[in-house]
Amino acid sequence: MKTARAAWRRLEPVHGMIYFVPEGRRRYADLGLSGRAGYFASRSAAFGRASAELVIATFYNFNPDFVRQALAGAWDATTPQQVLDARYAAADEALRRAGIHELPALDEVLALTRRAAEAACEHRAGRPLFAAHAALPWPEEPVLQLWHAQTLLREFRGDGHVACLLSEGVGALESLILHAATGEVPVDFLKASRARPAEEWADTEERLRTRGLLDGDSLTTEGVRLRRHIEDRTDLLALPAYAALGDSDCERLAELAGPFGHAVVEAGLLKLG
Repeated sequence: MKTARAAWRRLEPVHGMIYFVPEGRRRYADLGLSGRAGYFASRSAAFGRASAELVIATFYNFNPDFVRQALAGAWDATTPQQVLDARYAAADEALRRAGIHELPALDEVLALTRRAAEAACEHRAGRPLFAAHAALPWPEEPVLQLWHAQTLLREFRGDGHVACLLSEGVGALESLILHAATGEVPVDFLKASRARPAEEWADTEERLRTRGLLDGDSLTTEGVRLRRHIEDRTDLLALPAYAALGDSDCERLAELAGPFGHAVVEAGLLKLG
């Protein structure tokens, strides 16, 4: 599981940059999608004309009112196909800006990542966001094929993560607060990006303290145990994709993926704002 997680994490910036790059914001704005409407519409466009309620359910931890406001009128301004086209064009432009197309291991990394993504497609049940993206056609360009493959692996893992949270009784806002308590992501970023009201955040923190998962703003021993259990279960549910590679090819992907993630980071594609 550790090797599979390393392979996913090292290549994840190749997918994740799409939520931060100006290429995406510019192309969504050209379609009439301003602010966070571009994010919600672009990530859910694989569903078709996704309702705010479907986005709330599958994205899991955003303020429902914020989602409803952001998506109001989105599908009157544009179509899902136009949004998908804009998203792929933005991904291609941004990744080429990072020089992904020039990395010597591109063909091998693509072959391994695509094998894992196609293996994941044999396990769609219970993974709605992944299944919607898995139904999209594969792009022709290698750079976009890599982005699409990593997108599939990200949503495959993400749907499994939501299942783990639900099975452990960890609600949407509770998951955010427990994540913030690890220190892995700045709490101010999580509060701003998920648009949760301060009073709701504070009340939920208090419930987590009552459950013995938080001590002040830090995880208790039980909180650490729960977080580790959820991450381990998420890794386990993601294994069907990487198991198709076998141990040696999974290790090879983990080895080769590093420069791809580094290129994205060094090009500034993950910068906020």
